[in-house]
Amino acid sequence: MPDKVLLKIFSYLSHKQICSMSRVCKKWRTIAYNTSLWSSVSLRPEISGLHVTSLEFLLSLISVRFGPSLRYIELPIELITHTVLHELANRCPNLTHMLLDFSTAMQLHDFSELQAFPTKLRYLCVCLSEVIFMEGFMRKIYNFINGLEILHLIGTYEKVEEEEEEIYEVINVHKLKSATPNLRVINLYGINFVDDSHIDAFSSNCIQLECLAVNYCSKVTGSTMKTLFQRSKRLRCLLMNQTNLISEYVMQVEWEKSSVQELDISGNDLSTECLIDMLVRIPTLKFLSAGQMNGFNDAVLNAFMEQGNVRHLIALNLDYSDNLSDECLYKFLSRYGHQLQGLSLAGMPHITDQLWNTVLPVLNNIIIMVMGTQERLSGNVLVDQLMDGIATNCPRLERLELKWDPDNLRFSDKSQKAIDIFRVKCLKLKCLVLSDGRYYEIVKANFERADRLTVVRTTTCCSVSNYYLLQNYKDLIFN
Repeated sequence: MPDKVLLKIFSYLSHKQICSMSRVCKKWRTIAYNTSLWSSVSLRPEISGLHVTSLEFLLSLISVRFGPSLRYIELPIELITHTVLHELANRCPNLTHMLLDFSTAMQLHDFSELQAFPTKLRYLCVCLSEVIFMEGFMRKIYNFINGLEILHLIGTYEKVEEEEEEIYEVINVHKLKSATPNLRVINLYGINFVDDSHIDAFSSNCIQLECLAVNYCSKVTGSTMKTLFQRSKRLRCLLMNQTNLISEYVMQVEWEKSSVQELDISGNDLSTECLIDMLVRIPTLKFLSAGQMNGFNDAVLNAFMEQGNVRHLIALNLDYSDNLSDECLYKFLSRYGHQLQGLSLAGMPHITDQLWNTVLPVLNNIIIMVMGTQERLSGNVLVDQLMDGIATNCPRLERLELKWDPDNLRFSDKSQKAIDIFRVKCLKLKCLVLSDGRYYEIVKANFERADRLTVVRTTTCCSVSNYYLLQNYKDLIFN
């Protein structure tokens, strides 16, 4: 087999598999060491399975195996030293994407001798520590990161206790914004000290800002949202899931003058009046996520249909919106379902397979669909009929999630035929998520030869917002 063909085959393997294949023979070892296979590398063992035992070995890898081909690298805390960063800066001129994982750090290395850092970075992801102050490290790299376009700061949301004694500002956001004037995408996820002043700081310096995400930043109330939109004329994506937005602040925003196309306000306690006021004024909304909100009811959806601009909407997430009636949802989907590519109506017991079977003929452009609830229902869900309807009407479907309680799913001896039709007609399907163990086995048996599909048994809801965020910024978001 020619080396070029063998190299192409190796490119489909994970790095852990490539390392195993390198032991087969000398030829395969030579192919495995080809630098083109190592352009994107994760050295976090829990992610990639690769574990570097010593700094000396890593320095050798950087100079011999990574070199100019390296574009993306993930480093755990034990490998983030000034020596490693110096070597990356000197040996890897095309390094543009980097992830630094400080999440498990209890003590930082000494960065007093840090004099060099990769200068062509466009993407930087920093996983913050729970208690370690990082300003000593950040102060050393401010002069090297002014070309950043994407910044991810990942907090410790899952570790925060309900009664937190003291919150530490482990990274100085106000100084960071001064060093990164070219940011287009800012993601501050689950950081317990981030508040409205930090949003104001970024908006004052990042005039090219297109996407701002502050999901699970509980101190954000929206007091600086008006200023944010006045300064950031290019802002198209705003994700504020599980924050503490106040209706008064949200209503002060000049939504009619904004360019926002993707909006996530799920899990916020906004009033019905606020939601109506906002949705009827946004001119070109493409994605809306407004689940887990008591204020989102029939009046809001009706006002959105009658007074708002819905013709651009392509993705809708209304999970756990118990105050929405099935009649109102049917009216909305009958009118606008043909333009939707993503739809999630999970967590609502009154939305059964009857509504889905009724609206499926309209959802002929759907790509992602999430349905069902883990709560026990009074009736049963006829999953065979539902799968047949999906197969007939949704040829573009790529991901489907069924979240119904296993005791409510009813399938028969015709299930295998229904799934076979589903497999044949939904040729673009990539992922099928199921919660029922018995139905999972039936589906997996029919799809076991279809290598294009991943069948998952879980109850985790797929993120429609992340899907569309990646679609719009796929040229920038390398990871």
